[in-house]
Amino acid sequence: MAVSYSKTSPYYGTQPWGKFLDVWPGKTISADMTDAIYQIDQIYDLRPDLLANDLYQDPNLWWVFAVRNPDVLVDPLLNFTTGKIIYVPSKNTIQRQLGI
Repeated sequence: MAVSYSKTSPYYGTQPWGKFLDVWPGKTISADMTDAIYQIDQIYDLRPDLLANDLYQDPNLWWVFAVRNPDVLVDPLLNFTTGKIIYVPSKNTIQRQLGI
């Protein structure tokens, strides 16, 4: 059974290994001059999917914030709290780096 993830998935490139997935290779989103510094609004508290939907029109890109801010968002959901300051990649940066 072949497993195929879209390029927007954090698991894209992970290969099946029997009934299980192989070791996750990890993703990176490199820093870019167009990255914005953003303070998480209350409306997005614990909801990176909502911010991803508003910025990139794709809630599946919620993981981008955690990958771009690993020192701030150790837990990509529970650390995504009001007032926290993070770097937010532009839509063009995401499209270029993920090939979408």
